[in-house]
Amino acid sequence: MAKNTKKSSSKTATLASKTLTSKNTSPTAKKLAASVLSQKAPNKQTGPELEDLASKVMQSDKYSDSTKTLAASVLSQSNKER
Repeated sequence: MAKNTKKSSSKTATLASKTLTSKNTSPTAKKLAASVLSQKAPNKQTGPELEDLASKVMQSDKYSDSTKTLAASVLSQSNKER
């Protein structure tokens, strides 16, 4: 299995941190934010369940730009063979 060596940027990690501490954030955004923060270290990859969630977020019109930014980061760190 090919390893993805990308990691979350500081800017995206900051957004993820703010998302996790906000009381007005959806559970979906919090899941994505947690994944982004866990991928701040290199050699971490998105699991298949979060890949699916992030893909659905990107295709939907109901999510905010911030949530879509988190989803895009999660997808960019997915396993390239899946």
